[in-house]
Amino acid sequence: MATSRGPTPTPWSYFFIRLLFKFVLKIFYGTIVIENAELIPKNGRPCIVCPNHSNSLTDALMLVTSVSSSKRNLLRLTAKSTLFGRRNFTSWLIESAGTIPMMRKKDFTDGEKVDNSQTMTKLMEALELGDAVCLFPEGISRYHPTLAPLKTGVARLVSDVLTRNRDTPDFEISIVTCSITYMHREHFRSDVLVTFHPPMMFRPSTHPELLDPVQYEEVRNITARMHEQISHGTLDSPTWELLRIGKLAARMYAPLGTHMSLGDFVRISRTFIESFKDVTVDERTEGPEGTYAQDPTTYRANQLMGDLKVYQDKLAALGIKDDRIRKPLSRRTILVRMLIRLVWSLFLFSICAPGLCLWLPVFGTTRYAAHHYTKTGPVHDTWDEIAQYKLTYGLFSGLLVWFAVVALTLPFSVITTPLVPIIMWMTLRWFEDAVSAFRAFVALLRLLRTGKVTLKNLYEERRDLHSRLVEHAVGTLGLPADPEGYFAGVEGAHKGQVKGGWDSGARYFSVRRRRKRDWNETLRLYDKVDYPNIDS
Repeated sequence: MATSRGPTPTPWSYFFIRLLFKFVLKIFYGTIVIENAELIPKNGRPCIVCPNHSNSLTDALMLVTSVSSSKRNLLRLTAKSTLFGRRNFTSWLIESAGTIPMMRKKDFTDGEKVDNSQTMTKLMEALELGDAVCLFPEGISRYHPTLAPLKTGVARLVSDVLTRNRDTPDFEISIVTCSITYMHREHFRSDVLVTFHPPMMFRPSTHPELLDPVQYEEVRNITARMHEQISHGTLDSPTWELLRIGKLAARMYAPLGTHMSLGDFVRISRTFIESFKDVTVDERTEGPEGTYAQDPTTYRANQLMGDLKVYQDKLAALGIKDDRIRKPLSRRTILVRMLIRLVWSLFLFSICAPGLCLWLPVFGTTRYAAHHYTKTGPVHDTWDEIAQYKLTYGLFSGLLVWFAVVALTLPFSVITTPLVPIIMWMTLRWFEDAVSAFRAFVALLRLLRTGKVTLKNLYEERRDLHSRLVEHAVGTLGLPADPEGYFAGVEGAHKGQVKGGWDSGARYFSVRRRRKRDWNETLRLYDKVDYPNIDS
């Protein structure tokens, strides 16, 4: 059944969209780290790319721009059918990129029959041509810290394709799972990790159990393997609270200044989250006559998780970070550092002030659009689309600013046409550093205003927590005893990692992107450590 026509040619609109949004995503997100892109099968070999789905249309754009054109000339996307046929930018975007509509039961509650038979036929034909198809096996995008149960549609599609090509024993199709981790998916200048996993290969000759009549137990096994791979590469947490605790544990274990990549930070955070998944704070009790109600390891993990939550709540109430408690500072040192941070932030604010006039319409438009959209529904059903609204409105408002300035300076448009985006980019870079410096000033001010007794108690609480956390990390989880030394020697500078004082200092003044000492950082005047109520 397989054809020799070759993969589908790249539509001009797809090439344009990939180029445009690669630029837009690199502006909206501070650092985008792509891992294991070499695992994606080359052009002409049919494969299904299966990522997690937590950020609506932004996930698709992230995949399109993460897959190199040298690997795949086209990534065929699917989207809910209700997005098609509308007279708006989103509809044009997905239709012109060769996206295939997919009907969802939740979108047709008026009794209309959901029939995806034509969609599945188009997908099978695309795969037989050697195309790469992107499917989201969760079947739904939502603002939630954990993966939704995966649908079996991907495994069944593989089965159908193999059955259609059963007379070609060497016909091969692969599933490439992908984990997308947004540190704060909806916030400007946050960080993103895209990790591809080793492909699962299938042939009619090696997987006869997937040929019609299908052994559905094997379909469920493939789906379970997909879930395990995707979950293993991202922060899959059952609750926001546990995600918050896992990130705190990772920052305490590998403190500020540790030269670790974004991928390392995500994997360390996930390790702690996994170790706390099966325990709850409410179970921190002892059995009769001093015996443990659980085994000692679980009991200690319970205690540690509960105490980490209490400690983080105290830090959030004071508006300071764990790093400020890790190294006690004298009041004189705090005052000197406050002066340095304030002077530096004021200097940066002053030099980027003219360029901020160009950014204000963009910031105002995106803020209004996001604020207005969040009122249309509950958190879990709207917050996953905030980033896409910010990207779209930011793109249009930014282009309008550019065209407006060029039109107003028409006699000098040859100069202003390239100069405006350069000024806007450099302004953004300086503004990031200015906000970071001012945020440090405010944190030091709060530290100075905190009473000596409170600080002393926090220092002691932190010292005890750190000791128990390291014991848990090394003794129970098998993590390195010296994370600062270990990660400094791990190769990964090309994946968001800085190595050594010189590289760290140079990255701070880099034109391309600023140095990230804390992967939790966003372009905000305060640190983001809490999450919205998912039930609100």
